[in-house]
Amino acid sequence: IMFGKPDLSMCLNGILAGLVAITAGCATTTLFGALIIGAIAGILVVLAVVFVERVLHVDDPAGAISVHCVNGVWGTIACGLFNAEACIGTAKASTGLFYGGGCNQLISQLIGAGTACLWAFGLGMVLFMTLKKVGMLRASADEELKGLDITEHGNDAYGGFQIFSNQ
Repeated sequence: IMFGKPDLSMCLNGILAGLVAITAGCATTTLFGALIIGAIAGILVVLAVVFVERVLHVDDPAGAISVHCVNGVWGTIACGLFNAEACIGTAKASTGLFYGGGCNQLISQLIGAGTACLWAFGLGMVLFMTLKKVGMLRASADEELKGLDITEHGNDAYGGFQIFSNQ
C-alpha cells in the first residue's frame, strides 16, 4: 500500500518480522494475540525500513535492523501486553496487561528491551569505532565496484549482472 505496488522483499521481511516478534511470547500467547503481534510486526517492518534508509541513511539492503532489532524489541514488549497463561492453561494467572495481569510484566519487558538495546548499541559502537580506527570498517572502492561476493568469497553471486568477471 505504501509503495503503490507489491514488493516481494518487503513481503518476505514482513513474514520474518512476524516470526521474530512472536518468538519471545510464543508459549504464552493466544492465537488472537499472536495474530495481532504479527500484524503489527508487518507494519512496523515497513515503517522501520523506510526510517532506517531514508532518515538514518543506514545501508541495510536486507532490512536486518528492521526485521530483527525493531521487531525483536516489539516482540519482547508484546509479552507484557499479550501473555495469557491463564487462558491457555499454563498458569493460574496471566501476566499480560490485556489479559488482566496489570503493568508489572509490561514494565519488566520494557526494562529488559531497553537494557538489551543499550548493551547491543554500546558494544556495537565500541566494535565499529575500533574497526574504523584500524581501517577495517569499509571495503575499498575497487572491492565495492567488483562486489564483495567476488573479492571476499571468490564467487559471482549474481552472474550476468556483474560489470567485472572474477578473473
